[in-house]
Amino acid sequence: MEKIRSIITGSTGMVGEGVLFECLNHPLVEKVLVVNRKSCGIVHEKFKEIIHDDFYDFNSIADQFSGYNAAFLCLGVTSVGKKEPEYFKLTYTLTLHFANILSSVNKDMTICYVSGVGTDSSEKGKSMWARVKGKTENDLMKLPFKKVFAFRPGFIKPTEGLKNTHSFYKYINWLYPIGRFLYKSGFCTLKEVGLAMINTVNLNSKSKVIDGKEIIELAKIK
Repeated sequence: MEKIRSIITGSTGMVGEGVLFECLNHPLVEKVLVVNRKSCGIVHEKFKEIIHDDFYDFNSIADQFSGYNAAFLCLGVTSVGKKEPEYFKLTYTLTLHFANILSSVNKDMTICYVSGVGTDSSEKGKSMWARVKGKTENDLMKLPFKKVFAFRPGFIKPTEGLKNTHSFYKYINWLYPIGRFLYKSGFCTLKEVGLAMINTVNLNSKSKVIDGKEIIELAKIK
């Protein structure tokens, strides 16, 4: 099994922090680089952090991305209260700029992009966020990487003890066991998301779009 050297974005958010936690504790992951606007405050032998203010211009630090074979793109914002131009810039423009920089220095990479259940691959639906996410997925898959996967989880149960869990989860976590029992593909854990991403580096998934059910199955692989 190939050792994993991963870049992670969004590690100061709930999903990114959870994926980072799994990477730092996984024996196959030998190095992790995070890119943040502010420090996430972690000290670990596998861990390196770049603090960078302008996420729309990574050219000045592109050389520091060389030598990595995976990128877990977990940076995301809610569409609530945002009009399409703003959401497009924060979702599509930011992601594709970073991905283009990565593809220029590391073509032999596996990319895992956190999208969401309901994303619109046709880019023509009525839901603004779903169209933007769909275009982001589609255009990522056109870039010259080894593999690109779009992760579409539904409800994600947070990893206990991490600091960036959204506060409202303490009110809705009771839904998880019920939802998992009734609708397995719509409910997964943050641990499963992280493990599934790690496992895609060494395994070929049957599909490029990874839904909740496949996240759960990929996470089980040892």
